[in-house]
Amino acid sequence: MTPKHGQGPKPSDLEQEVLAAVRRAGHAGITSQQLALQVGIRDKDQRYRIFDAIDALLDSGRIRSGKKGRYVSAQQRDEAEGTIDIIGSGGGYVRLTGDDSGEDVYIHPRSVGMALHGDTVRVRISQGRGTRPEGVVTGIVKRRRTEFVGVVHKHQGRLVLVADDQRVQRPFLIPPVDANGATEGDKAIIELGEWRDARDLPRGRVSRVLGRAGEHQVEMHAILAEFGLPLEFPESVLKASETIPNGCTPEEIAARRDVRAIPTLTIDPDDAKDLDDALSVRRLENGNWEIGIHIADVSHYVRPNTVVDMEAAARATSVYLVDRVVPMLPERLSNGLCSLHPGEDKLTFSAIFELDDQARIRGEWFGRTVMHSDRRFAYQEAQAIIDGGDGTMKDEVLTLHRLAQVLRKERIGAGALEIGGNEVKFKLDEKGRPIGLYEKVMGPANWLIEEFMLLANKRVAAWVGRQKKGGVPPFVYRVHDLPDPEKVAQLRSLAKSFGHELVVHREDDLPHAINRLLKAIQGTEEEKLIKQFTIRSMAKAIYSTENIGHYGLAFEHYTHFTSPIRRYPDLLVHRAMAHYLAGGRHLDREKLELSCKHSSDQEKRASDAERASIRYKQAEYLLARIGETFEGSVSGLTSWGVYVELVGNHCEGMIALRDLPGDHYKFDQERYVVAGQRTGRKIRLGEELTVKVRAVDMDKRTVDLALVAIGGQAATGAPIGQWKELERKREAAKAQERARRSKGKGKRR
Repeated sequence: MTPKHGQGPKPSDLEQEVLAAVRRAGHAGITSQQLALQVGIRDKDQRYRIFDAIDALLDSGRIRSGKKGRYVSAQQRDEAEGTIDIIGSGGGYVRLTGDDSGEDVYIHPRSVGMALHGDTVRVRISQGRGTRPEGVVTGIVKRRRTEFVGVVHKHQGRLVLVADDQRVQRPFLIPPVDANGATEGDKAIIELGEWRDARDLPRGRVSRVLGRAGEHQVEMHAILAEFGLPLEFPESVLKASETIPNGCTPEEIAARRDVRAIPTLTIDPDDAKDLDDALSVRRLENGNWEIGIHIADVSHYVRPNTVVDMEAAARATSVYLVDRVVPMLPERLSNGLCSLHPGEDKLTFSAIFELDDQARIRGEWFGRTVMHSDRRFAYQEAQAIIDGGDGTMKDEVLTLHRLAQVLRKERIGAGALEIGGNEVKFKLDEKGRPIGLYEKVMGPANWLIEEFMLLANKRVAAWVGRQKKGGVPPFVYRVHDLPDPEKVAQLRSLAKSFGHELVVHREDDLPHAINRLLKAIQGTEEEKLIKQFTIRSMAKAIYSTENIGHYGLAFEHYTHFTSPIRRYPDLLVHRAMAHYLAGGRHLDREKLELSCKHSSDQEKRASDAERASIRYKQAEYLLARIGETFEGSVSGLTSWGVYVELVGNHCEGMIALRDLPGDHYKFDQERYVVAGQRTGRKIRLGEELTVKVRAVDMDKRTVDLALVAIGGQAATGAPIGQWKELERKREAAKAQERARRSKGKGKRR
């Protein structure tokens, strides 16, 4: 007979850890693999301990088996806290605090109350339709934000602000006394005021008028404000930065390893101003190579708890919009004192390696240095030398390239994912209007820098991991968790729909299997689509003091050491390294973890702002092209529409399902297609379409498209038999092309 909850022997320490993890997972439950990761058991030979703990907790009635191999607490909560994401319908989903399962609590629009997107809320949970839990927001624990940016409108004689963030669906009422000079058509920032009843509009006070909506500078500032990112530096920070002296004094140089005589170069984008990494290379007497990875020593100039440091910590990262960089540090530091300009002595923190001709590490050293860059290369200049051209420091570039190629081959062979892609950039006129787009192609010169930065990041983290006195000291890691199994299953289905296989022989073979898939799709029409879906299936990399490794890079230890000018975690890593190299005691783990969490959050905000600026410029580019026809391919499918990326300019728009002609279309999530209910016509990811730009909404940064043709066939409601015949011919053509490519590969072998 199974004992009731709470009876039986007292659980062991491991059982208590497992029980706590199961309870944190809430209604969605947690798998045994996720439990093993959460309690720190990564050795497969030790996994039996997890199963023993699970069996004991099942026998004692403390947990029970849920769906899909998940375990849930036998003591379910009906009250919980979490973060709410508002969706297009006005409802939302609450991610429960401590729940890593991915299953959220659905909130009906009428049950959202006074919650706004991103707020931490209290919810009362009940069992919804099927197995999905539903809930009602019962209170606001913490507002994600109290400032909002949007356009001022006049409605029934009153001023209201409609937020740019479409997930903030309530307009804000602006009383005349709080308008602060704002008029209809202004882009403004408001502070959330009084709001006592969910049936009323929240009130807002205008804190700043940015200018007229639609102007380039105004819109870029509005995007920064929308994501809670700073528009400028406080005067106190700028003044403090101006008083920081150049640290290259004779006394400071004497206290450092002097590497100024070694040939040193930088390779960066041609428009970069903050040069935070350099490479040195020289042949040693024993025939090996000394490779120095020299990183700007920001920690020398930005001292803890100063006004400059506190501002940098709050920002946590530089922000890259389509037309500008919003730096983490004031210009005197980011582009001046810290930047590794050629022809100048600079203070650096270095990782110096002795490598043999096979790029195997024969020795390593970490510490503070003084260096001198002999030459600044743009990526295209270094690439020209790699491609056979001539120029200064040719031998150094080619040596670095050759060693980087070996490092890259070994890294990918170890299971690192190879999902790199090209970057789309806008050409802007003098007023900031987009007049064209171009693609920045990644090549061997980019990989050269990438491989040595990865090497430094990996070995710095590994060095800390080897310091065992008193346990591994607290440190800032860059970690990347395992992918969601359900998303991997979707990727497998997508690949299969194009005639490719994602074959996984064992659990640790998944990275190799993904790389095999990515290699098989090279040069195909579906390559970009499958790559994008692969990226979406991955977990997000974050900063943490808990080292769970970096799945995507196949590294057991990894950190960010190489960009302290633009990333605050790198500055923390430099400080920690200096502290531990000097024999210092363990740092405060809790304080470091708070910095990690904040930096991860700020990184996401910066990334969201960058995407918003891209969407705005894409919409602006197509605003002048309403009525024009473009070729495109399906880049996304949802229950409300088909997303299409246009060929040539990479802009994205949407065709609403209700606007698809000739049939009534529905989204089939299981098969990941949009299907016509009468004709049986299916629209899949990667499908080639001809579309017309129908409308552009600059406030929402959206583009509405109209379907003109599918795969060269007019978009009309053809009989189901005709569609089936068309699809049969297309599948036969694809099979022929796959057979031709396979035959060609066999000949090359």
